[in-house]
Amino acid sequence: MRSCLTRKLSLLLLLAANLWPAAGRRQRVAAITEALRDSLVAQRRDFHMYPELSNREQRTARVIEAKLRELGLDDIRTGVSRHGIVALLKGARSGPVVALRADMDALPIEETLNVPYRSRHPGVKHACGHDVHMTVALGVAEVLSKMRDEIAGAVKFIFQPAEEGAPEGEDSGAAQMIREGALENPRAAAIFAFHVDPLLPVGKIGYVVGPALASSDTLTIRILGRGVHAAWPHQGIDPIVVAAECILALQTIRSRRLDPIEPMVLSIGSIRGGNRHNILADEVRLEGTLRTHSEPGRQRARELVEELAVAVARAHGAQAEVKWSARSTPPTVNDRALVEAALPSLREVVGRENLVELRPVMGAEDFAFYQKHIPGAMFWLGVGNPARGLTAMLHTAEFDADEDALGVGVKAMANLLLDYLESRQGR
Repeated sequence: MRSCLTRKLSLLLLLAANLWPAAGRRQRVAAITEALRDSLVAQRRDFHMYPELSNREQRTARVIEAKLRELGLDDIRTGVSRHGIVALLKGARSGPVVALRADMDALPIEETLNVPYRSRHPGVKHACGHDVHMTVALGVAEVLSKMRDEIAGAVKFIFQPAEEGAPEGEDSGAAQMIREGALENPRAAAIFAFHVDPLLPVGKIGYVVGPALASSDTLTIRILGRGVHAAWPHQGIDPIVVAAECILALQTIRSRRLDPIEPMVLSIGSIRGGNRHNILADEVRLEGTLRTHSEPGRQRARELVEELAVAVARAHGAQAEVKWSARSTPPTVNDRALVEAALPSLREVVGRENLVELRPVMGAEDFAFYQKHIPGAMFWLGVGNPARGLTAMLHTAEFDADEDALGVGVKAMANLLLDYLESRQGR
């Protein structure tokens, strides 16, 4: 009996010894984060007041660089993909490298909110929460800079411009950051990110295992007919009629040509053609977007778009040309093992009831490019608060975030990164 009790007591002590360091570390992260509450709000509001469009993030980059240098981070690289920044925070002990990515750019949207921190740049607004993403990343850097003795390895901070898409003819965003070595020297073993979610209440974190966001392919279909007086339509080829039939035919890709359980959205958002009510046009141009959750589904859908557009046009004696934008984004697919390993850490920080499994969405994120090179996972950070009227969706003039999410994000991500590094010791 005594030996059994002794064995149980030993197991309990061993368990306590294993758990206590992590518990103490979480308390220290929480205490440091709490002390940063006011500065986090001030930092987010500064970013929000001075938003900058894709590939134009000069001031934003200067602010980030100054903060990172103040914190004493190592190997700070600026000018990566124009205005991107990569910095390393080295721990006291050797170990792997894990990366945290935050995007920097704003959107061409007019601020309509009457708040003290409203945008000072007319027609530009942080309507997708990138101001929150940057603030959380800087907060994590500050917390970890005060805990170097407890870090086994290093954390690479990647501040990325142009997530929303570089202007025509310019390269930037995640793909360009990678081409310019953001993941190398030293090589990151994995990468994490947050994205705000106004549909998720503040205090909660959402996760998705596997496909989380869709690919995004922009397409242009040019239908060439033959213009003629509208009173003699048989003498011409009406591309507007062809365009109408083409749009309807394209919707059969989803309903009849793809596996019914394969997610896909094909939307034609713009139709342009003709210049007078009594003249049949020579040409009609359709523009749209294709979104899927898998590469095979994406490639098959692209093939079918081209096949149907050309065939419909040919049936009417017209011609169709399909062009795909080079600035496409693959699906964001969260690494299963990485997500599942992160859940215990997140659960302990925010509470079991505040960690929510979500369904995939059809929005797109160029975080997907990093996942093509190393395991990666993007989590959703709740910023909604119906009681305060904070319910507006992303990419709208009314969007705003509950700033209590800043502390939640910093605590959750700092612990997640520390736990990841600790778990990789000896591998």
